Amino acid sequence: MLNRSPVMVFIYTVITCGIYAIVWQVKTKDEMVSLGATIPTAWLLIVPFANLYWLWLYCVGVEKVTGGKTSSAVALLLLFLLGPIGMAVIQNSFNDIAKA
Repeated sequence: MLNRSPVMVFIYTVITCGIYAIVWQVKTKDEMVSLGATIPTAWLLIVPFANLYWLWLYCVGVEKVTGGKTSSAVALLLLFLLGPIGMAVIQNSFNDIAKA
């Protein structure tokens, strides 16, 4: 996993009105897939209702990659309810993987 600043993930997402959030999700999805997570193509993000299914599979991937440190339910709540703040928290978990 690439080491990114959680603060900058938050700031970029706010400045770009959410466009960076999509970029971040696609980039981290590719990194998680290379570590063994099973997440389908990010094109599902633009399909209504399929994006919710994709987001759930993304969160399952977060749980797998972090070794259970961040559960899929917690990751879903962070991303769905807190948005950019949740992304920063999850990025912090990814940074722990990058250090190891």
